[in-house]
Amino acid sequence: MDSISIKMVEIHLPNLPDLPPHYHTTNGLPPHLMSTLKNAMDIAKPSFSNIINTLKPDLIMYDFLHPWVPTMSATLNIPCVLFLTPGAAAGSYLFHIGRKKPVFEYPFPAIYLRDHEYNRNRHMFEPTEEDDEVGDGFTDTQRRVNACMDGSSEIILIKSFRELEGKYINYLSTLSYKRYVPVGPLVRAPETENDHSDIMDWLNMKERCSTIFASFGSEYFLSKDEMEELALGLELSKVNFLWVVRFPGGQKISLEEALPKKFLQTIGKKGKIVEGWAPQLRILGHSSIGGFVSHCGWSSVMEGLKLGVPIIAMPMHLDQPLNAKLIVDAGVGEEAVRDKYGNIDRHEVAKVIRKVVAEKSGQRLRKKAREYSEILKSNGEKEIGEVVQELINLCRITRSVEMLY
Repeated sequence: MDSISIKMVEIHLPNLPDLPPHYHTTNGLPPHLMSTLKNAMDIAKPSFSNIINTLKPDLIMYDFLHPWVPTMSATLNIPCVLFLTPGAAAGSYLFHIGRKKPVFEYPFPAIYLRDHEYNRNRHMFEPTEEDDEVGDGFTDTQRRVNACMDGSSEIILIKSFRELEGKYINYLSTLSYKRYVPVGPLVRAPETENDHSDIMDWLNMKERCSTIFASFGSEYFLSKDEMEELALGLELSKVNFLWVVRFPGGQKISLEEALPKKFLQTIGKKGKIVEGWAPQLRILGHSSIGGFVSHCGWSSVMEGLKLGVPIIAMPMHLDQPLNAKLIVDAGVGEEAVRDKYGNIDRHEVAKVIRKVVAEKSGQRLRKKAREYSEILKSNGEKEIGEVVQELINLCRITRSVEMLY
């Protein structure tokens, strides 16, 4: 698509004492400020109203935290479609148990939360005192999601593909009385720049499928204890590893402080640590990569599958534990299971890494991951083409109704 046809329009958020401009997105946002960011977006409603009144778009797409978008769109008779970026397995599970009194159990037992995972995500299911002021028994997030689903015109778009999540997509459609339309994995083409040539040179020296790539996304960070257990687990596995280490914005911590004592000196040529950013897609596409240690954010899961790399799941919170169960059930990964208190154990990490990369069982996982990769390559832009037709049809229906009046 010609980039000239895409114009960015900024919604200006208010300046709040607890929310400086660099926290106006979720990238690097401390978890305790999420509700503040949502409130800032709510305050910016008049700015959004001005934008749509000026542009008069044919269609609006929105995410699940802004229920006022479909309300405003309806007053202007503009079709409005919700786009969900989390996966269907996690989404259907959360929607199912988020109902006040589910009349039956969630129908897919492979997808569940352990006790420590539920407790860490308790805020998603159980209303706070502030939530209870409304009196409907829902959390603020549940209310927002429900309103966004109700306001979507005819369909809801979801970042997924049927070969992986068909039954969950169908179940979501049943729960919400809206037809869910998958848009595919939405994985961009790998970077082609020659930056980070030191990383690629290091990988070029490793044998095929012999190396682990460990990365936990740009919005989630390991605690010091978790980082230490992962480091020692990588060392115990005796498998080559490339680990991208990130720290929360504003924290000035050196690698030497964050990692076990003398770790950087003892790993030798077995391991390489990269601080900050690394070309994830290029790395995952390298022939030496035999497994992906991931927090199981949905975009990372899609990237691993697109490039045919089995996943070693180390989920943290939100939808990640559910995504981890999905990849295990689909046969494309294994989970390094935390203990009953939610702690990472170095021996569990080492065991699962070896199972995926160094032992015969890993061949089955790689075969299945490559099968999904081939499916996605074969699909090409099929899902996007179907989505485009759905949106065109929706706009045509809206115009036909307008003409009747």
